Amino acid sequence: MINLELPKKLRASANQAHQVAQEIFRPISRKYDLGEHEYPVELDAMAAMVEGLADSGTQKIGGAAGGRSDADVHATELLGNSNGGNMSALLNALETSWGDVGLMLSIPYQGLGNAAIAAVATDEQLKRFGKVWASMAITEPSFGSDSAAVTTTAVLDGDEWVLNGEKIFVTAGQRSTHIVVWASVDRSLGRAAIKSFVVPRDAPGLSVARLEHKLGIKASDTAVLLLQDCRIPKDNILGSPEVNVEKGFAGVMQTFDNTRPLVAAMAVGVARAALEELRAILKDAGIEPSYDIPPNNQPAAAAEFLRMEADYEAAYLLSLRAAWMADNKKPNSLEASMSKAKAGRTGTDITLKAVELAGTIGYSQRTLLEKWGRDSKILDIFEGTQQIQQLIVARRILGKTSAELK
Repeated sequence: MINLELPKKLRASANQAHQVAQEIFRPISRKYDLGEHEYPVELDAMAAMVEGLADSGTQKIGGAAGGRSDADVHATELLGNSNGGNMSALLNALETSWGDVGLMLSIPYQGLGNAAIAAVATDEQLKRFGKVWASMAITEPSFGSDSAAVTTTAVLDGDEWVLNGEKIFVTAGQRSTHIVVWASVDRSLGRAAIKSFVVPRDAPGLSVARLEHKLGIKASDTAVLLLQDCRIPKDNILGSPEVNVEKGFAGVMQTFDNTRPLVAAMAVGVARAALEELRAILKDAGIEPSYDIPPNNQPAAAAEFLRMEADYEAAYLLSLRAAWMADNKKPNSLEASMSKAKAGRTGTDITLKAVELAGTIGYSQRTLLEKWGRDSKILDIFEGTQQIQQLIVARRILGKTSAELK
């Protein structure tokens, strides 16, 4: 049975991530919010530290998990449960996002593409791509959350794949060393032919068309990428190149089972930051929420705080469950979408309500509340919108296919 307490063996790495958030991210948060597209040079030192931690076997600081160790697998066989790479990544994403989610997404070698590699790569590919910084390129101008609508193509030409297409909203698309690109190997076979490919930054035919100006997470670069007869080695396709019509594109979609709990954790981290700041502001105003008095007998601001705190706790626990299931190789598509839907909605609700309850202080740049309100919105959108998550949850609960319930 899942233990909802913070895993003891992961407390040290989570505390380390919190220190990074507090001592490195928070002091420069406003600087890079105002200086959009300016590279956070303070993260260069972190890159070396993250690589050193990975080499020593210590858990990573940022968002992407690198799979489970032999010790984790052995513990699972003996005890029946384990808290491994996914749980570690979730806790670290939560803590660093408490500092600044845009900077968290900019940590070198911790891209969302790394989670995709960990989810579907072969053992040989895990060794080859174990130390890359991979962003993930899925969305195209022709579609939003319908991942099955990929039109980018990959054609095998001798010992190379040739990719053609345009990808938008690629997080860390300019800074990362590699891009995990979703493309179809045969568009006549539909979604079953969609595969993921690891494209090196220096691959011929890959270019950055532009960087987007955004509402929030301005420290993170969001790029439009062009693939024009882009050539990569034949063995850079993740997993099997075979098209299994019966299985569909479950292989590439498995990526989301790993990454959606991480995005949920990001939203939880930003929400916690807003709650802590709001509590301090309310206290200065003489309002302290009480757990011994019914909410309806307390000031309206205190009652709202208690409601939001309960939602925060629910989102946190749902995220823990989804990560725990991934570590224990339990199908978690339903739980991953539930955590993402709850945390995304809760994050925007809490941060915007905190701006409202804090009044002029919340709307000004005297605190980071208004920034967190802007940052949190993307966490309810990328990796599948709120509506898409609810649709997935409905399909899983009702036993419907994507064709039966759209």
